[in-house]
This record gives sequence, C-alpha cells and structure tokens, in this order.
Amino acid sequence: MSILLFVLALVVGSVAAMSLTGKLPRNRWAGVRTAESMRDDETFTMANKVAGPTNAAAALLLLVGGAAGLMLTGVFSVVAVVVCLVAAFVTAGIGGSIGARAAAAAKPAEEAGGCGHSCISCSLKDACAPS
Repeated sequence: MSILLFVLALVVGSVAAMSLTGKLPRNRWAGVRTAESMRDDETFTMANKVAGPTNAAAALLLLVGGAAGLMLTGVFSVVAVVVCLVAAFVTAGIGGSIGARAAAAAKPAEEAGGCGHSCISCSLKDACAPS
C-alpha cells in the first residue's frame, strides 16, 4: 500500500509542479477540467495555478501516508494510511473547486442573444425578443 501512495504522490506532485509553473497543457486527464477552465489555454493555466498549492499539499499528505505505512505497524499503520489518503483527496478536491471558481470568475459566459435581460419578469422575456 505504501508503494501505491508513493506513486500517487509522485503523480500528484508532478501535476502540482506543472500547474504552479504554468506548464501543464490543457488535456483530458490531469488538472482542473470544468467547462469554464477548458474554455481556452489561458483560463486552464490560471485555474490550475490556483489549484496547484493544494495539489502539492495533497502530494505531501500522500508521502506522509506512505511513510506512515512503512514505519508504523498493525492498526496504527492502517489508520494512518487511510486518514492520509482521505485527507489528500479532500485537499485536492478543495483545490479543484477553488480553481473551478476562479475559472468561472475569470471570463463570464457569453450571452446567447435575446433582449439583454432588461425585463423584470421571466414571463415577459418572450415579449421583449425581436420578431
């Protein structure tokens, strides 16, 4: 189990390092991949730079869990590994959420037309639309 945690730490740490330096290319496997962050390369890079520190913390937690699995014995080893694994997933998830929010705030979505939302009531929107 410790070897698996060390490998995961290496992968997550590599993604974190590439995210923090802005060298993580837009892809379908690693990084913050929401509709907003995948809009363009600039937004993807910014969202992953925001999420990078928490990904680095998640990699550190995975390293600690792997080391605890090797150093501790019995129930303490299992508990330490599980706690570190859960903490790493939560930390990475929080970072991804923050990165996704940053990407959503970076560029608002383009309006699809209509009357510009000048009507107060949604029921009047069709009356405002051009013929």
